[in-house]
Amino acid sequence: MLDFFTIFSKGGLVLWCFQGVSDSCTGPVNALIRSVLLQERGGNNSFNHEALTLKYKLDNQFELVFVVGFQKILTLTYVDKLIDDVHRLFRDKYRTEIQQHNALSLLNGTFDFHSDFMRLLREAEESSKIRAPTAMKKFEDSEKAKKTVKSMIEFRGGEKPKEKAKSNKKNKGAKKEGPEAASPASKGAPTGKPDVPVSSGDGVELSKEELMRKKREEFMQKHGRGADKSSKSSKSDAPKEKGKKAPRVWGLSGRANEVLDYSPPTTNGTPETTLQEDINLIRGTQAGGQLQDLDCSSSDDEGVTQNSAKPSATKGALGGMFGMLKGLVGSKSLSREDMESVLDKMRDHLIAKNVAADIALQLCESVANKLEGKVMGTFSTVTSTVKQALQESLVQILQPQRRVDMLRDIMDAQRRQRPYVVTFCGVNGVGKSTNLAKISFWLLENNFSVLIAACDTFRAGAVEQLRTHTRRLSALHPPENHGGRTMVHLFEKGYGKDAAGIAMEAISFARNQAFDVVLVDTAGRMQDNAPLMTALAKLIAVNTPDLVLFVGEALVGNEAVDQLVKFNKALADHSMAQTPRLIDGIVLTKFDTIDDKVGAAISMTYITSKPIVFVGTGQTYSDLRSLNAKAVVAALMKA
Repeated sequence: MLDFFTIFSKGGLVLWCFQGVSDSCTGPVNALIRSVLLQERGGNNSFNHEALTLKYKLDNQFELVFVVGFQKILTLTYVDKLIDDVHRLFRDKYRTEIQQHNALSLLNGTFDFHSDFMRLLREAEESSKIRAPTAMKKFEDSEKAKKTVKSMIEFRGGEKPKEKAKSNKKNKGAKKEGPEAASPASKGAPTGKPDVPVSSGDGVELSKEELMRKKREEFMQKHGRGADKSSKSSKSDAPKEKGKKAPRVWGLSGRANEVLDYSPPTTNGTPETTLQEDINLIRGTQAGGQLQDLDCSSSDDEGVTQNSAKPSATKGALGGMFGMLKGLVGSKSLSREDMESVLDKMRDHLIAKNVAADIALQLCESVANKLEGKVMGTFSTVTSTVKQALQESLVQILQPQRRVDMLRDIMDAQRRQRPYVVTFCGVNGVGKSTNLAKISFWLLENNFSVLIAACDTFRAGAVEQLRTHTRRLSALHPPENHGGRTMVHLFEKGYGKDAAGIAMEAISFARNQAFDVVLVDTAGRMQDNAPLMTALAKLIAVNTPDLVLFVGEALVGNEAVDQLVKFNKALADHSMAQTPRLIDGIVLTKFDTIDDKVGAAISMTYITSKPIVFVGTGQTYSDLRSLNAKAVVAALMKA
C-alpha cells in the first residue's frame, strides 16, 4: 500500500496529492527536496527518509516532479510502472494548463486526477500479482525422448554395417548425378578407409553428429589431399632457369639509356594490368571520391573522377553546414541517446581528475535525469548543454547545505560568555597540528584569543610541536600589541593521560580566563582501529564541541573519502549519546600538491554532504584558504 503520491512543479506549487496510509507527506518531500533535488544528487531516483522510501521522476520539459512514498520494509514491484503511467497520463491530460508556465494558472487550475490515478493503481497492482507456477516439462516432451535407440548407437569409422555395404555397391556402377550424389574416394586416399556418402537417401536415419562427421571426412578427401597434389604439381611444372645470368650493366659504363630494372612487371606476384583494373574497380565502387589521393594512369579517368567528385563535394559542404546548424538550433528535446556519448566522455574526464568512479557515474546519471526531455536553447549544442549542466551540478554539490561561519559563531559564543570549542580529528600524518596552527593564526588576525589544548598524548613530540607553534604565534601577536592580553596559550598535561579529561579541563580553563576559542588537537588514528575510535567518540560526547573538523589530505585521492566515511560511521557507532555527534566540516590539506586533479573534494562532499571549511595550500601560517566552489569546478573541468 502506498503512503502518498504527489505531483508538484519545480517552483514549489503542489498540483495534486494522494494521501494513502500516511497523514502528511510534507516532511519526507521536503527532505527529498533539500537533500536530493537541491543538491544535484538525483542519480538513482530513490531516496530513503526514516521508515519511508521515496521514488521520484523528473519531467524537465514541463518542470514537474512526481514523487511516490511507501514503507521501506515493503517490496512493491509495480512502483516504477505506476510512476511512469501517471507521468504519461498527467502530462497528456493537462498539457494545455502546464504549458502556460503561469503560477496563477497552475493555482487556479483544477487537476481532478483522483479517479485516473486509482485506475492506474489497480492496473499496476493486478499486473504485479504472482502468477501460477508453470508445470514442469515431462520426459516424454523432451527432445531426448524422441530419439530412437538405433540413432544413438555409435560405430567405429562413423558408418553402420548396412550403410557401408550399400555405399560400396552404389559407388561401383552409379553415375554422378548432381552435387548430392556419392563420390568415390580419391586415388591418393588409403584403401582401408571407406567412402563417405553425403546424402542419406538409402533410408537409413542419421543423427546430426553423424551427418556432420561424414561431411567433414568427405571435405578432407576432396580438398585436403587435392590441394597437396596441386601444390606439388605446381612446383614441379615451374621451369628452372639454368646457367649463369648475364651481368648487369650500370650507368657509368656508357650505357645510360638501358633500363636497370630486371624484375618482371608484377606487383606482389600479380601483373600490373590486373592491379590497375582492381584500382579502377575500387574507385568505381566507393562513393564520394574517397580515393582521390590515388594516381590515375589516363587523363580521361582523371577527368571523370574529378567531375563525379564535384557534386558530391558540394553536397558534402552544404550537408556539413546545414548539419552544423541543425545541431545548434534547439528544435527538439534532449534524449538519452543524444547525451550518451557526451556523458561517457565527461565521466572518463572526471575519473581522470581523481573523482571516484561510482560518484562520477552517479553525477552523469543525475545530469542525464536533469536534462532528459528538456528543449535545448537556440544556438546551443548537446556538448555545451551537458557540460554547463554538469558544472552547475558540481558547484551545487560543493556549496554546503549548512554553511559554517566560524567568525559569526564565535561572536555569538562571546555574547553568551563561553568559549567556542573546535575539535580536530583525522588519520596519522595528514597535518592536524600544522593546520590547527594555521587556523590559530587566522583567528589571531581577527582579534580572537585562542587556547590550544594538547590532547595528543600518544605521539612522541606532539606537545613540543604545539609548544613551538604557540611560541611563534605569540611572537607574531605579542601581548603588548593587544593591551597586555595573552592572545594564544597552550594547555598541556604531558603524555599518557586521558584525552577527554584534558579537553574538559582546557574548556574550563578557557571559560575562567575568558579565552574566545579552544582548539582541541587529538591523536591521529586509523579509521579501522576500534579502541581509538571509541576514545575519540568519548572525547566528543563528553565535551560537546561546537565544531568537529575532519582533517584529510587531497594527495591520497579517493582514500580520503574512505577515511571520512569510516570516521563518520565510527563516531556514530561508538558514541554513548542517543543522538551521536558527527563530523561537521572538512579541512582539506596539501591542496597545492595535486595541480588540477581536485576530484577528491567533489567525492568527499558528495558522499557525506559535509562542507569543506578550509583548504591548506602551503607551509606558512598564511597558507589557508576558504573553498571557492567555482574555482575548483573550473580546475576540474579544464582539459
